[in-house]
Amino acid sequence: MMSRTAIILAGGNSQRFGAEKGLADLAGKPLILHVIGKIRDLVDEVIVCVKTNEQSISFSSILPDDSKIAIDAENLPTCPLTGVFTGLEKAKGEYSIILPCDTPFLSRKLADLMFDIAAGVSAVIPRWPNGYLEPLQAVYRTKSALEATKETLKEGKKRLRCMISLLKRVRYLSTLVIKEIDPKMLTFFNINMPIDLKKAEAIIKRKNYLQTDHKDLI
Repeated sequence: MMSRTAIILAGGNSQRFGAEKGLADLAGKPLILHVIGKIRDLVDEVIVCVKTNEQSISFSSILPDDSKIAIDAENLPTCPLTGVFTGLEKAKGEYSIILPCDTPFLSRKLADLMFDIAAGVSAVIPRWPNGYLEPLQAVYRTKSALEATKETLKEGKKRLRCMISLLKRVRYLSTLVIKEIDPKMLTFFNINMPIDLKKAEAIIKRKNYLQTDHKDLI
């Protein structure tokens, strides 16, 4: 089986949330640990990307021992693409899944499927019917994506779409297919504001949460 890396982006400013999002408490544990818990046994390594030394210290105190922390270079802009570059540069896996630190209901089945169908292509990216992409819950061939990310940043661009446009072979996975795996599409539910954290708490407290296969999906 090809080697797999999970790159979790935790270096954002969390301006709308008002605090360090990845460390926010959700059902008794930091938000980022929900993400790591979903992906950990599907990959060979987990890399958490942060922006500052202070974030590195904060996250290292709560992360599992086998997780790695990578800090963005100071000369790079503050944007998700920088975190992607930092993670890809450190990744040892042939393929890497890029994830935000604020999606606690990540679908394990979806992640596994994307890795499985990534063989022979540069990326597998979820795409909505209106063309909107989910580049921060996608699998990339590490080497190809690193080269494309490096080129994009070199050109002064910050959008993941710009990086994706440089990849030669991209397999788009329709959200209509994903809905068959995760009917409520909770895999894309992310925590932007405190109210979202309360919604996540409510989802976890639902009676059927641990009584169905959805425990693997969310």
